[in-house]
Amino acid sequence: MHCHGRVIVNALVGHVLDVSTENCPIGRTLDVVGTSWTLRVLREAFFGVRRFGEFHERLGVSSALLTTRLGLLVDHGILTRDIDERPGERARHEYRLTAKGRDLYPVLTALRQWGEQYELDEDGTPVDVHHRDCGATVGVQLVCAAGHPLTARDAVAEPGPGARQRTTTPRTPR
Repeated sequence: MHCHGRVIVNALVGHVLDVSTENCPIGRTLDVVGTSWTLRVLREAFFGVRRFGEFHERLGVSSALLTTRLGLLVDHGILTRDIDERPGERARHEYRLTAKGRDLYPVLTALRQWGEQYELDEDGTPVDVHHRDCGATVGVQLVCAAGHPLTARDAVAEPGPGARQRTTTPRTPR
């Protein structure tokens, strides 16, 4: 599906959904978390990184860009920025995932899973993620509300309650 165009097309089944994409949740989500640096900040947050200096060191990104990305995630309620006042140290900000941020874990897991299948080098995966209780590998699987496993060929997009009539001018990404 493509949300920033004028129509959503499911080419796998030959079905064209002819509705406006101005209120597309995929496009709106990408407006918030759709840059590679933002996704990398989230990856590090899921790995337990909390302080600006730790993000900066691990990512190798400029301070200005990191400040912008952290601010965006805080502004959208994905991270909180709290003061960490340890005795004998100067106060520092800590960034923690909110419930909204933690809900992005399946998204990052799906990206990791796809990358391991299609973009991995010969050395293999740099990080193995396992279920804490049983040790099984963590992954995502697309299922319907009844629990049936799906592929893109098994799903069809239809107008939802928020569907709007398509106009000739597509929504401009933020």
